[in-house]
Amino acid sequence: MARLQGRRVAITGGAQGIGRAIGEALIAAGARVVLGDVQEAAVQATATELGSAATGYHLDVMDEAAFETFLDRATEQLGGLDVLVNNAGIMPIGPFLQESPGVTRRTIEIDVLGVLTGTRLAGTRFAQRGSGHIVNIASVMGTLASPNAATYCAAKYAVVGFSEALRQEWRGSGVNISAICPGFVRTELIAGMAAPGLLERFLVIDPEDVATAVVDELRKGASRTVFVPKLVGLVSRGTASMPSAIVDTAFRLSGGNKVTSGLDRQKRAAYQAKLEGRPEKEQE
Repeated sequence: MARLQGRRVAITGGAQGIGRAIGEALIAAGARVVLGDVQEAAVQATATELGSAATGYHLDVMDEAAFETFLDRATEQLGGLDVLVNNAGIMPIGPFLQESPGVTRRTIEIDVLGVLTGTRLAGTRFAQRGSGHIVNIASVMGTLASPNAATYCAAKYAVVGFSEALRQEWRGSGVNISAICPGFVRTELIAGMAAPGLLERFLVIDPEDVATAVVDELRKGASRTVFVPKLVGLVSRGTASMPSAIVDTAFRLSGGNKVTSGLDRQKRAAYQAKLEGRPEKEQE
């Protein structure tokens, strides 16, 4: 398959985790990247570590004007823009009735509206020239629901549906859109969570696995929904037509419900503080 030599890519949530891994993989494939993240110092440090093919800028995906400015800066820095990877996201875990309205709102604003905003802004640019690719990082929890993750599931279901609708809407336009649905990825988003037995082996993956899927999608230039690993896609599609009672029972018997219900709250405390927007002094 052709490499991505000279491809110009903007990535949101690029300071660490999946975003950083995507940037690193794309650079290895010959692309140049601009990373955006609300953690300005961290994203600039990441860009420095990735080398001359990367640049980092502050980006709050909840601010449409700031998102437009980020894309302008990326376009200027790279001499154009071919790809936007909407990766920024947060992941609240816990009983919905105990979730603060502020966390619910932030999740929807970042995980859903941030994706819609970025897609609209970059998609407009791509549509005008008849080429471009948008990659939306969703989740297997955007196709398979889980208890104690209601808002996150709602957000990722929205991203998957949104991407699939635009796949049809943009058919023949020259603009591609992909939704990547990983299992649980070893980043701070799953801090304090653990998958039992076989689920750990087949459901939990590394950021580099997601990055590989993104590189493959850009090489193929296709518009589709992709699962990482493929097994979760088989499970998702295989259970789609099954009665809810059977699906729910199988989920419990496999231990799937324990992933989000058996939290180690001490290990998750620092990330929970981030979700709530508490300053570092309050996190300690």
